[in-house]
Amino acid sequence: MTDQFNHRTPVKVRFNETDLQGHVNFGHYLFYFDIGLTEYLEAIGYDYSSLIEDGTDMLYIESHCNYKSPAKWPEVLDARTRVAELGRRSIRFEFELTSQTDDRLVATGHIVTVTVAKSNLEPCPIPNRLRTAIEVYKNKS
Repeated sequence: MTDQFNHRTPVKVRFNETDLQGHVNFGHYLFYFDIGLTEYLEAIGYDYSSLIEDGTDMLYIESHCNYKSPAKWPEVLDARTRVAELGRRSIRFEFELTSQTDDRLVATGHIVTVTVAKSNLEPCPIPNRLRTAIEVYKNKS
């Protein structure tokens, strides 16, 4: 695992995610990033239900993917995840997708989230429990 990415989630390419060219259709890479992000939050002990308990929600406001090499069914990819920027209300998650077969870099990218009040979806500060969980996890890795 690349040193800077402190979390890894295996993601198996499913046949229905491939196109007529035999490789993963471009849009599915963002789903793989989402899986990495969701599993990262669970690993740090602050999952979606914790957001709701804190009266907040998290919206994706930006996503980007750089395609490096094709992934094919039934390959297993590692979704490597890290928090690159932790702002007052936003978090930038960065990703690397690599093949478990040959450690080939498949894609890189990011998702930027903003925390909002669950009641009205207005931007609000990142809950202290989430901020602490991210910082503890980063320091532990």
